Amino acid sequence: MADRSLRGMRLGTQSLQSEEGVEFSPRKKSTYRAADGNTFDVMFSSDAEIPQQWHDAKTGQEGTLLDSEGELVELDEVDVKVPRSHWDMLLERRTRPELEELLQERLDFLRARRGQQKIGA
Repeated sequence: MADRSLRGMRLGTQSLQSEEGVEFSPRKKSTYRAADGNTFDVMFSSDAEIPQQWHDAKTGQEGTLLDSEGELVELDEVDVKVPRSHWDMLLERRTRPELEELLQERLDFLRARRGQQKIGA
């Protein structure tokens, strides 16, 4: 039986593809420093927009981008849009007295409907 065994590659352990003729996209290494002074590197595509803050995969701390001299890059002040709640959007369309009137109408309707229901239905 041993003389009839199949010969060849082991399954799943080696790839038949080679890196011949493969060109990797240009990359850029960015260095970040965490609050505890630990620095870590992250590779990005050369045409990617580099974020000013990044979480370290090993420690989970947030690091700030360093420039080529090892100095912290000044953070851009970005206008953060405060999320609006449903209540805020509702108040943009109606006044409080209008809302109270609508609430009262709806409550009256529901109370009237509840009073018309049969018991056991």
